[in-house]
Amino acid sequence: MMEDDMETGTLGAYQDKLRTFPNMRTKPYTPLIFRILLGINVRVLFILLLFGLGAIFYVGASTSPIIVFVISVCILSFLVAIYLTKWVLAKDEGPPEMVQISDAIRDGAEGFFRTQYGSISKMAMLLALVILCIYLFRSTNPQQESSGLGRTTSAYITVASFLLGALCSGVAGYVGMWVSVRANVRVSSAARRSAREALQIATRAGGLSAIIVVGMAVIGIAVLYATFYVWLEVDSPGSMKVTDLPLLLVGYGFGASFVALFAQLGGGIYTKAADVGADLVGKVEQGIPEDDPRNPAVIADLVGDNVGDCAARGADLFESIAAEIISAMILGGTMAQRCKIADPSGFILFPLVVHSFDLIVSSAGIFSIRGTRETGVIVPVEDPMTILQKGYSFTIVLAVLAFGLSTRWLLYTEQAPSAWFNFALCGLIGIITAYIFVWIAKYYTDYKHEPVRILALSSSTGHGTNIIAGVSLGLESTALPVLVISVSIISAFWLGHTCGLVDETGNPTGGLFGTAVATMGMLSTAAYILTMDMFGPIADNAGGIVEMSQQPESVREITDVLDAVGNTTKATTKGFAIGSAALASFLLFSAYMDEVSSFAHEPFKQVDIAIPEVFVGGLLGSMLIFVFSAWACSAVGRTAQEVVNEVRRQFIERPGIMDYKEKPDYGRCVAIVASASLREMIKPGALAIISPILVGIVFRILGYYTGQPLLGAKVVAALLMFATVTGILMALFLNTAGGAWDNAKKYIETGALGGKGSEAHKAAITGDT
Repeated sequence: MMEDDMETGTLGAYQDKLRTFPNMRTKPYTPLIFRILLGINVRVLFILLLFGLGAIFYVGASTSPIIVFVISVCILSFLVAIYLTKWVLAKDEGPPEMVQISDAIRDGAEGFFRTQYGSISKMAMLLALVILCIYLFRSTNPQQESSGLGRTTSAYITVASFLLGALCSGVAGYVGMWVSVRANVRVSSAARRSAREALQIATRAGGLSAIIVVGMAVIGIAVLYATFYVWLEVDSPGSMKVTDLPLLLVGYGFGASFVALFAQLGGGIYTKAADVGADLVGKVEQGIPEDDPRNPAVIADLVGDNVGDCAARGADLFESIAAEIISAMILGGTMAQRCKIADPSGFILFPLVVHSFDLIVSSAGIFSIRGTRETGVIVPVEDPMTILQKGYSFTIVLAVLAFGLSTRWLLYTEQAPSAWFNFALCGLIGIITAYIFVWIAKYYTDYKHEPVRILALSSSTGHGTNIIAGVSLGLESTALPVLVISVSIISAFWLGHTCGLVDETGNPTGGLFGTAVATMGMLSTAAYILTMDMFGPIADNAGGIVEMSQQPESVREITDVLDAVGNTTKATTKGFAIGSAALASFLLFSAYMDEVSSFAHEPFKQVDIAIPEVFVGGLLGSMLIFVFSAWACSAVGRTAQEVVNEVRRQFIERPGIMDYKEKPDYGRCVAIVASASLREMIKPGALAIISPILVGIVFRILGYYTGQPLLGAKVVAALLMFATVTGILMALFLNTAGGAWDNAKKYIETGALGGKGSEAHKAAITGDT
């Protein structure tokens, strides 16, 4: 009947029609802060901008020349990001059907972002009130007493820092999403001409987002530090010492952590639930290709890549960088105070300078990836991973030079002339650690290597063997990263310990700061690593747009290669974030003990797990990781079930979908996933925030009645320690196994082991979901 209709011209084939995709939002959405800015006259806005920059530089100049350098680099990096934005947006969007698909993805992503961050902002305001009450009623520490900083001032400073950290994290996440939903269609269009051009567009789009994320984290801390320095008249007689100033920045890091937690939860539940629903019904039950326009969940799947892997990952690394900078500044100030260093500003501001150089060297790495000049023909597919690795190697060489310059400039002191060299070696250890982590993640998740090929081979004997092989691969993959982290922590601590810096009693004091410097070294190429991560979802979206717009197979081959590399780079970035968090957690744990000691006016240097209550705290910490993971997985499962049922319903009630006679209802799947992910993210997020507080209160009361005043703090310390260790291992396992399962599926889709539609392919899809 369809053939007769086509002959008479009454019905064109679905793929021959101009496909119109539904609008996923009720009205165009732009965040309030951007609407306000866009509503201001251009000349007025320009004057306000100049005035704001002048005020920032004035405050910076009143603080330290180092702050001026940091702010200048950040502003220049933002100008580079603006250039990259214009460069990317100047590229063509391809034919109309590509644009319509991209618009549907963009509308869905922006609609979810608006709702998700609206919920996060309400929770942030509520938490800000809780923080305010806590600080208003808690006792002051010795630093506050000596500087005359009262409870009220301290409370408002912490709340302001918390809200600024949350705001900057939200803006960074929005920029990442905004760029990715506009770059995807341009990568799709470029893939029709050249694989290298598509790679360059995806890399530069990811790069401008990464630069914004790192730049926002650095300039936010720098401006906050300078403002407090001038406002509180730091180092004036009777006022706060500069070595204590970084303690006021803790709220900024907490705000960033709060947003990252819920952004990752909501975005992760969204992207995985949509992916599972689309693959299980579309690929396995109906036997249609990935990203086929007949699949009702395909738009939700593509939206998930943006909200989960762009916005959420940007918030995640923003938090990692902010927490690492602040903890290192606190440790640098503490060490400088103990060693009686005349000018401690170099040790305090060193982390900001390192990440300023990160912006410079990563920008150079991004620009080192260039496109080809061929136009009009599709050039042979090059290995994108090799190109990205070359850019990373170039970035690392520059990072080593910049790190050596930074340590000599800021960490040289007459008390220990060779200390700066030891710290430079600590940074080198961190850079090498980052490189090894990237290599390990690539080895376990790239289908060019044996582990993923063995995993793909296991799919030929069924779904069960695929699951077993994937779980075993993930478990095994925890070994090398843990060994690398262990060697790094011990080596960096030893180098810092032997750098020659000693306190008044002659005891070495540089061990912890050495570990902090290693963490800075690991994050000294964070902008380029984040670029590779953002590359992944952009390439994934580009492949979906190519498939849905029915482009030639040769174009899909290019985007498939880019997509497979994107899976590896996403796993690499997650592994990198886990490794840096592992190094930073050692610093944060020490900072926690110092803070407890400061408030309790008692020494708190060690945690004895032989005490039954403390051991129980450790057990509770490990348990929290499993419960948190279980709740997150069950949230994905419940949401995916809703999507699967909806997709099945549409295929049953609209049989014409499979013959291109009827259109799927994409918006329904987007709405289901969006509402469910927002609902499901609350419970695991609350568990992570509330559990340490409840455990601390319960055991503090118990300690009060048993004559152990620090029992609550010790139990919470054990909880945090065990939870961190367990969390690192769990994250490594889940991250690597997930990336390997995904690329095992991609490997089979290249034609191996029967190719698409084979039984091995179906088993690999099960593993991937």
